[in-house]
Amino acid sequence: MFCGSRPGRDPVHAELTAELGQAIGRRGWGLVYGGGHVGLMGIVAQAVLEHGGEVHGIITRHLVGREVAMPGLQRLDVVDTMFERKRLLIDGADGYLVLPGGFGTIDELLDVMTLKQLDEHRKPIVLLDRTGRFWTPWLELARHVIEEGFAEPAALALATVAGGVEEALELLAASQPPDLPPTGTP
Repeated sequence: MFCGSRPGRDPVHAELTAELGQAIGRRGWGLVYGGGHVGLMGIVAQAVLEHGGEVHGIITRHLVGREVAMPGLQRLDVVDTMFERKRLLIDGADGYLVLPGGFGTIDELLDVMTLKQLDEHRKPIVLLDRTGRFWTPWLELARHVIEEGFAEPAALALATVAGGVEEALELLAASQPPDLPPTGTP
C-alpha cells in the first residue's frame, strides 16, 4: 500500500483508510506499507492489526527517527535508502492499493505504473478515492500526456480508480495474475 504520512485536510481520507484497514484485517490479508505510525500509514496499519491482519513495515533508518516506526508490527525492515525501501515495497506486494498522499506516494505510483507499462510486473494497481476529487487531477495529467503523444491510450488502463473499500479490494482480488493466489498483500 502506498499512502500519505499525513492525514490530509479532509477527514474522509482518514475515515476511508481506517475502514480499509479493518476490511484488510477481516479478510486475513497482509499489508506491506511504509512502516510509519503517522498519517494514513499509521491509521491503516493500526486498523489491520486490530482486525487480525499481518503487517509488514519497511522504513529507512532516517525515517525511523522522524516518523517513529509503528510498534507492534509482525515484521519491520529498516533499510538505508528510500530506493531500497521502495524496491522492497514493490517486490513484497501482490498488488498495489494507492490512497491519497504526497510526493512519495505519487512517486511510488509512477514507479509501479511504469514497471507495469514495461511488463516488469502484472500486478493490479488500484487508486482509492471516495470523494472522487483526489485522483482526478492525476487522471487529467495522464490524459494530457497521452494527448501530447508521450504515452499510448492503453496507459490509462494501467491503474483503476475505486470509489469504495469493497470495490478496491474486489479489484485487487479479481486482478491477481494466474500464478498468484486470489488473496494477497495490498
